[in-house]
Amino acid sequence: MRQLKSSIAAAALAFFAAAGAQAADLKIGLILPMTGPFASHGKQITNGIKLYLAQNGDTIAGRKVQLIIKDDAPGTSGDVSKRNAQELVIQDKVDILAGFSLTPEAFAVAPIATEAKKPMVVMNAATSSITTKSDYIVRTSMTLPQTTAPIASWAAKNKIKTVYTIVADYGPGYDAEGQFKKTFTAAGGQIAGEVRVPVNSNDFSPYLQKVKDTKPDAVFLFVPNGPMGIAFMKGFQERGLAQAGIKLIATGDLIDEDVIDAIGDPALGVINSFHYSEAHKSPENKAFTEAYYKAYPNDRPNFMAVAAYDGMRLIAEALKKTGGDADAEKFIAAARGLKWMSPRGPVEIDPATRDIVQTVYIRKVEKVGGKLQNIEFDQVPEFKDPGKQ
Repeated sequence: MRQLKSSIAAAALAFFAAAGAQAADLKIGLILPMTGPFASHGKQITNGIKLYLAQNGDTIAGRKVQLIIKDDAPGTSGDVSKRNAQELVIQDKVDILAGFSLTPEAFAVAPIATEAKKPMVVMNAATSSITTKSDYIVRTSMTLPQTTAPIASWAAKNKIKTVYTIVADYGPGYDAEGQFKKTFTAAGGQIAGEVRVPVNSNDFSPYLQKVKDTKPDAVFLFVPNGPMGIAFMKGFQERGLAQAGIKLIATGDLIDEDVIDAIGDPALGVINSFHYSEAHKSPENKAFTEAYYKAYPNDRPNFMAVAAYDGMRLIAEALKKTGGDADAEKFIAAARGLKWMSPRGPVEIDPATRDIVQTVYIRKVEKVGGKLQNIEFDQVPEFKDPGKQ
């Protein structure tokens, strides 16, 4: 009888211990630029995360979600990101690392995710190779080759024979430049010239004058979403490139919803390729944009907000499959092959690369009801990152 009572007591202790462990908060450490030139990135990503939790509850698989945000402004310093990640892992004891607006952040933190065995959910940073830097990384945003190849193909099919490329001088810029050249030249196009500009550059005058003198059919541009795009569009207009017959094509970072109003009418007519537009027509996007405006009436929902919203959905779906266990191996195994209908359209996590498979849309900036919008007119469905092929 004494042995039976001991066994019952032991079982009860084990049960309550397991219940206590299951009830422990799920700590998600977010590394984002919340101040400085890329502060809008941090705001959009946190908006998307918080909107998902507001709609679906702040408890996942029995664990209450706790967000711990570390500001790593300006976002281009890997040293700041690395220090933030170390603090999140050692001091805050987070279960999951997430956020990562820019590539330097993700590159700096990948070794820490590997060493600490923490899942790392990338919600924006878009250099193709990021997911190769740790087996524990999964991405819900995009890659630059993925959003660049379609606009290169479109250009070649639409009587654009010569292009001058201008990209930001860091990882995503190299990816965009390389993929554009590869796809465009394979289709018979010619690169008239190329230049890489410093990140945070606000003066494009010398580059634009060189383009004007070269007289290509078009300029292809990639710069990170934010002040650089606004400065470029101002220079493009002031230098009269459009009047000289030079078209502008780009990835959607240039004229996304966060900056398009600041650019104004000079954005009209810009052809671009991207994976999300506020104007995307679907029931899921209608519900998302309506909820976003209700929660954040002073902001327009953009691609970062959607990637973060989907990033939280991925976290929730993976943890439901693991029973709330955030062990890196189990989490990543659960994330591989996940499919769902996003506000941007159907998406899937590639089981092989842990990158997102999605539709990339060709869009044109138009004014709809007095509001500048990226209107989709063509698409490349179920498009994988060509940078890994």
